[in-house]
Amino acid sequence: MSSLVFPTQAAPYAIGRTIYVLDDCADFCATAKWWLIGLGYHVHDFQDAEPALQALASLDAPARERACLLLDVRMPVMSGLQVHDILIERQISGPLARPSLPVIYMTGHGDVPLAVQAMEKGAVTFLEKPFQENALEAALSRAFNRTSLSPAASVSVSAPEPAPCPEFERRLASLTPREAEVMQNVLEGQTSKLIARKLNVSIKTIEQHRSHIMSKMQATSVVHLTRMVLARRAL
Repeated sequence: MSSLVFPTQAAPYAIGRTIYVLDDCADFCATAKWWLIGLGYHVHDFQDAEPALQALASLDAPARERACLLLDVRMPVMSGLQVHDILIERQISGPLARPSLPVIYMTGHGDVPLAVQAMEKGAVTFLEKPFQENALEAALSRAFNRTSLSPAASVSVSAPEPAPCPEFERRLASLTPREAEVMQNVLEGQTSKLIARKLNVSIKTIEQHRSHIMSKMQATSVVHLTRMVLARRAL
């Protein structure tokens, strides 16, 4: 989060809802808790995975319907992906959970392969730090809209929100063959330096291609681009 301003009023969807924050950074937990309480949420924050897992395991079905987990990807003992795997195994989150605890991933690294794994596990979204308050508000609203659906409907919307398919295809078709090649490498998590070496061009050339790709695909970040591609594959 950046430039946080304490909310002047509670969010209408926050009343009676509980947010669980799992992040190894104490400063982030404190700031997030302060801001979320201002919106009207109950908040429990954890810097270690084990106590967080114990707390989440104690939730019954009605409590899970009113809860959401903000989960950091990179933590020293147990990663966010490992935590999510445990929640899925215990049927606290995931396709077999009724209802499923919604999970919003957070990262300060913009790691594309991790974003892909997170979305494939059924995460609501993947936020890059520092993120704006409105991005988190939108993610929480989406999370609670999902948990308010019937089980059958929840399964149908577990994939990332897709852009209209014809529009996505139009954007994709606007890429040159080289831009499409660079985009594929970017989505595989390769750096500009590695892509430049692989294609035998300068890093500056790759950066120019990346800029054109983001503009043509109307993506705000590499993670946003990844979500669009995953959504297309899910159709």
